Amino acid sequence: MYARILRLYEAAFGTEPTDVRALGADGSARSYHRLVGSDGSTVIGGVGPEAEENEAFWSYSRAFRSIGLHVPEIFATDAEAGVWLMEDLGDTTLFAALDAERRRAPGSFPESMLPAYRRVLEWLPRFQVEGHRVVDYGVAYPRAAFDRQSIQWDLNYFKYHFLKLAHVPFREAALERDFARLVDLLLAADTDHFLYRDFQSRNVMLRGGEPWFIDYQGGRRGALQYDVASLLYDAKADIPDSERASLLEHYLDALEAVHPVDRAQFLEVYPGYVLVRILQAMGAYGYRGFFEQKARFLKSVPYAARNIAGILESGLPLDLPELETVFRRIVDRWSDEPDGSPSPAGLRVGINSFSYRRGYPGDETGHGGGFVFDCRAIPNPGRQERFRDRTGLDTGVARFIEALPEAGAFWDSVRALVDAQVDTYRARGFTSLTVSFGCTGGQHRSVYFAERLAAHLRERYADVGLGVLHRESARWPRPAGTPTTE
Repeated sequence: MYARILRLYEAAFGTEPTDVRALGADGSARSYHRLVGSDGSTVIGGVGPEAEENEAFWSYSRAFRSIGLHVPEIFATDAEAGVWLMEDLGDTTLFAALDAERRRAPGSFPESMLPAYRRVLEWLPRFQVEGHRVVDYGVAYPRAAFDRQSIQWDLNYFKYHFLKLAHVPFREAALERDFARLVDLLLAADTDHFLYRDFQSRNVMLRGGEPWFIDYQGGRRGALQYDVASLLYDAKADIPDSERASLLEHYLDALEAVHPVDRAQFLEVYPGYVLVRILQAMGAYGYRGFFEQKARFLKSVPYAARNIAGILESGLPLDLPELETVFRRIVDRWSDEPDGSPSPAGLRVGINSFSYRRGYPGDETGHGGGFVFDCRAIPNPGRQERFRDRTGLDTGVARFIEALPEAGAFWDSVRALVDAQVDTYRARGFTSLTVSFGCTGGQHRSVYFAERLAAHLRERYADVGLGVLHRESARWPRPAGTPTTE
């Protein structure tokens, strides 16, 4: 792909770039490079694996620029290779500017950032109302509208990729009833507008004192409330409620300049959109953090938990008893953590299950201390028809494994080795140890032993922190309605 970007640059500008620098792609599957010309000018080269997503981005960009919205110009595209060249908007995101101001004056939300946020919110209605008139929803990806199916994907994303991977208990049938009520509330809103989808501080660039906008390729037809909720409840931006209220009023003033607004009706549905946006974001934190093992995404969880605490304090927008119970569990577990990191005062044991087909788990600690245990010598419950769609979390699977003589001998060896290591690490003041269990598919044997070790350590060592990650859980058999990831 790198070579295709270079060829596209030569075709577009008639010369080779003098320098090419890779840029970070954060949580996206896309990647970016900065290409420098002989005169010092720069453009950004993008690489995207999804052809339909690329087409949506290019089409939306051209439509938005045609009405004067601040988005990058697309200079050249190669649809077959999935690469393109676009205008370089610099390196300063709204979040980077906010973070820099906070470093200069730690504490509350920097008052100096309010003008930038107000300016961003003045541009948002233009995308939602004017942009809606010019975009081609025929290229929208993966859905043309934030409809019932799209909302359900987001709710399932939260359920499967956050709640299940973080081992937050819930009653599935009761939670699904709450989800259905929430969807009904959301669809009561006027949805005939452009919904940007990921309107948050990392997708706003600041250039020349003005905001410019990127990453709208997931845009679709939807409600006005979603995008303003996305910006104001952006987890690590950590905007205080008082500032959120004033910024929301500023947005509504800007919206009224381009579109008639019934404020009471808007505000009646708005809390529901705040809720679904937080749930979608937490699903993303779980998927990127627990499943893809990108630890930086988990640092946003405590901020999201504090947002949830505020919502609980002010009251949910309707009766959602199981979701409220789940929220209280999340708040109790995460809201007091400053950055999602474990406390340095003690040992933390990370326990993984994984499939050997997909390689060994990564080492987030950097020192590689711990064990990898191969469970494949133990008979595989997955070969039994009755267990094929179950996992090592299932009682029947556990009983099957526990009845095997090989499993008992294996467990005795694991327990002796890990206990000795934990005792040594605690005595020497070490802070992290990793224990991983692998099997063929990462679904039965490895999951069972990971859970068994966690239960054993929890009972034996009250002062040891524990984290359990079943890396392949997103690939386990799912019921209908399992989400795709966007």
